[in-house]
Amino acid sequence: MPEDRPTMPPVVLHTEAELARDALSAPLFVRAVRLARWAAPLKQVGAGGELLADGLREAVKELGLDDDEDGPGYAAEAWQLALDIGLVEVDGADEAEEPAAEPAQSEADGRDEPEGSARPGDELAHFTGGSPQQVLELWLDGLETVLADAAVPDLADLVDQLQEGGELDLDGLDWSPEEEADFLDGVLGNLYLLTALDEESADRAVPLPALAASMIVPDDMDEPTDEVLEEVSEAMMRLDDQFRMLAPTGIVEYQPVDEELIEEVDGEGRVTEAERTFTDAELDDADVARYGMVKLTPLGVYAVRSRMLEAGVHAPVVGELADADAPTLLAALPGFPDGAARAEVERWLAGRAPADAAGELLAAARGDDPEAPLRRLTCQQALILVGAEAQPAVRAVLDDGQLGGLARVWLAEHGVAEIPEPSEEMVFWLTVDTIAAQLAAGGEAEELQDLVRGLVDRNDSFFDTMWRVDHPATAEVLEAMGRLHPDKKAAKEARKAAFKARSRH
Repeated sequence: MPEDRPTMPPVVLHTEAELARDALSAPLFVRAVRLARWAAPLKQVGAGGELLADGLREAVKELGLDDDEDGPGYAAEAWQLALDIGLVEVDGADEAEEPAAEPAQSEADGRDEPEGSARPGDELAHFTGGSPQQVLELWLDGLETVLADAAVPDLADLVDQLQEGGELDLDGLDWSPEEEADFLDGVLGNLYLLTALDEESADRAVPLPALAASMIVPDDMDEPTDEVLEEVSEAMMRLDDQFRMLAPTGIVEYQPVDEELIEEVDGEGRVTEAERTFTDAELDDADVARYGMVKLTPLGVYAVRSRMLEAGVHAPVVGELADADAPTLLAALPGFPDGAARAEVERWLAGRAPADAAGELLAAARGDDPEAPLRRLTCQQALILVGAEAQPAVRAVLDDGQLGGLARVWLAEHGVAEIPEPSEEMVFWLTVDTIAAQLAAGGEAEELQDLVRGLVDRNDSFFDTMWRVDHPATAEVLEAMGRLHPDKKAAKEARKAAFKARSRH
């Protein structure tokens, strides 16, 4: 894999069968399937395959929708989706003759003139009775059309920009289709990242203002300006419209912005002091929810990952390493969130006998290379999940200079009696190795500072012994201890010891 290839944390995916069931139950697709079946044997349609006025009224009735409110819009949207992904096919419209001088709709009777006929398409059987993979492929195709529609501004805004000659001046619009699509992709990517990094986030929705702010507010801005907050507010309302469109596809669960928070200002929907209130006030969960809440569904995680893969992003899935060798597993796990790492190790262990798995992990943990300390720490964490049957493999490395320390830790954690006492040399070597691994894993965190202070404070001659440890990372660890220890005298001793260690080598 190229070093500059973007990489996402791994996610847990539902099975294709589970995802296909979710796709089939998504409201927009349910309506599209019902209309595709309703089209049998033939339905008269317009030149572009659109439903005629009478047909649209019938479609609304077929779907059990309200003809006076949003019903016609929902029906037309479902019919268009059915056309887009082949659930419905149109005959005759493409071959229709050029329209005559008279309008297609008669001024006398107000009826549309049919120019083609629609019938159930071949893809209907694939979507409703095909394999899970076929269902998901068609669902993704439909999602792409909805995502494209969501990136288009409100048609009323477009109509206002029409010139006298009937041409649309795209340059005069404050809108770029590429930028809008990229913005929506970025928002979905942020939701995906939150889901991957926090296993609990799958059950926790994200407030819409926070999501909008993550795309607008610079990372180095401590206090957003009014101008930035106004931009966040506009993005928030744009996302509200987009998520309302996307929710029926099954990609997200969305609670829209409370209508009482929205007012009409200069013809544009804005939130009345929403961003300032959201950032300044202490709000309870009910108040926060009024600003809109969104989360990716399992189907949404699958969809966003599929789109990332097409864009060249490395987006791993938990379980992909089940058949990998131990070195590959240990090299990958440090980049995993805790929950994903545990799940990956459990799946890797499931295909191996405990003793064999422990032996493979311990063998892979050896080495003097810069990555070896983190590899050994990862091995130690993975061994926690191996049962007591691994004891023979662990005991076999008690005398190993690199593995003997972690072997004793494992045996002690499993309540094994009569563990040989480690030598002082092994204890200090393990100390260097552990700190080097934690430096590589997470930098100089507060927990590491507490560890350093505890080690030094318990042993007056700590640094005098430490610099003599024959470990490739001894000098680096001592320099880090000099930065981490809050006591100036101890920090100075650590730096002197680091100098000695470097001189020794």
